[in-house]
Amino acid sequence: MNILFIASFAVIASDPPKSRALYVEALGLPLAAGEAGEYWHSEKIAGSKHFGVWPLSQAAEACFGTPSWPAELTVPQASVEFEVEDADAVAAAGEELKRAGFELLHPARQEPWGQTVVRLLSSEGLIVGVSYAPSLHD
Repeated sequence: MNILFIASFAVIASDPPKSRALYVEALGLPLAAGEAGEYWHSEKIAGSKHFGVWPLSQAAEACFGTPSWPAELTVPQASVEFEVEDADAVAAAGEELKRAGFELLHPARQEPWGQTVVRLLSSEGLIVGVSYAPSLHD
């Protein structure tokens, strides 16, 4: 697996308005609402390709297709995505992770916004993604 850079980092928010009070109001980060309204993010914070406040319900929807996080899994606190060179490398990374004994939350798939991603839940409680987002490449 050839990780090129950290593509994104997002806190997982069980109470999105309370999280926005910290990140937007108190810290003054230039976050704006995405299309879904509850996912606030920015590509304008130095040192970060993408930073977001991701509602837990949307993280569950992205991983499992349901707005509820499965009770038998650790509730994630954050999400980090590592970028690879292309969509085929995402699928290969997923297979490599499975061979190494990691259980995937979902296999490699293309999201509606064009990103291809595979995700797992780390022992620390992070959603870890390996992704390819065409918009992050020249």
